[in-house]
Amino acid sequence: MSTPSNQAWPELPYLAWREHYATLHLWTQIVGKIRLMQTPWVNHGWHVALYVTARGLTTSPIPYESRVFQMTFDFIEHALRVEVSDGGEGRVELRPRSVADFRGALMEALARLGITVSINDLPSEIPNAVPFSQDHSHTSYEPAAAHALWQALVQIDRAFKHFRSGFLGKVSPVHFFWGSFDMAVTRFSGRTAPPFTGKVPGLANEVMREAYSHEVSSAGFWPGGNGVDHASFYSYAYPVPATFKAAPVQPAEASFSEALGEFLLPYDVVRLSSDPDATLLAFLQSTYEAAANSAQWDREVLECPFGTPGAPPRTGA
Repeated sequence: MSTPSNQAWPELPYLAWREHYATLHLWTQIVGKIRLMQTPWVNHGWHVALYVTARGLTTSPIPYESRVFQMTFDFIEHALRVEVSDGGEGRVELRPRSVADFRGALMEALARLGITVSINDLPSEIPNAVPFSQDHSHTSYEPAAAHALWQALVQIDRAFKHFRSGFLGKVSPVHFFWGSFDMAVTRFSGRTAPPFTGKVPGLANEVMREAYSHEVSSAGFWPGGNGVDHASFYSYAYPVPATFKAAPVQPAEASFSEALGEFLLPYDVVRLSSDPDATLLAFLQSTYEAAANSAQWDREVLECPFGTPGAPPRTGA
């Protein structure tokens, strides 16, 4: 890696930046809900996620009548860019402003481009949420915080994609879920799972049941919250095998959270490691093995060597 790890993997001080994250979280929900309303449903909600780019996070192309448009959070110039296949362009500045103001500015920008979209005005996966159009309390935006989070996501996206390449079975894209404000990649055993019975604020039960319709081992990253006051990597299994939480995992700093029901590894352990990629891969692989071994997945059929750029995998004899 040509860039020193302490620069490629920036500090992410959650307690100092949580108000900025909270505002950005709600802004990404507005953008994500626009994509949700225009995109055909894909299994496990994969049609709603955002993706890392060389400048920030994007929706990818969204259909609108005979055109497509896409929205990209640019964390270098700090603007939400709207680009349309007919050449139209729009822009909403990312600066200290309320959620209601951001929502209004984005809808106006879309209207000027001939795009009219209605969304559910209530945030998802946030307890006691205030409708976007009425939220004048979340107003914080610090460019340095957004830029650092994006820089970290660039590294995590790359590492997760490498991990993803070592699986022949069904596996999700590496994507950023705006509902929970986290990046995730999920492997599937191929077997169905018991119906999900949990409740999530702002989400219909049918959505959660479909999301967890099949047995999974899922890993991800989020910048903090839910009682965890620092950025963390996580890994969980659904349904949870009886011996999952007692399985040995790496590195030594990883631990099982009874409150969250998943393994956690502080982001700073990876960031300050002499080899961040190897440290993160050890966590991803060992927690996956904890899930797969505990639930008796057919690992011989499902797994393959990690991919190599430019070299197709060998299959068959």
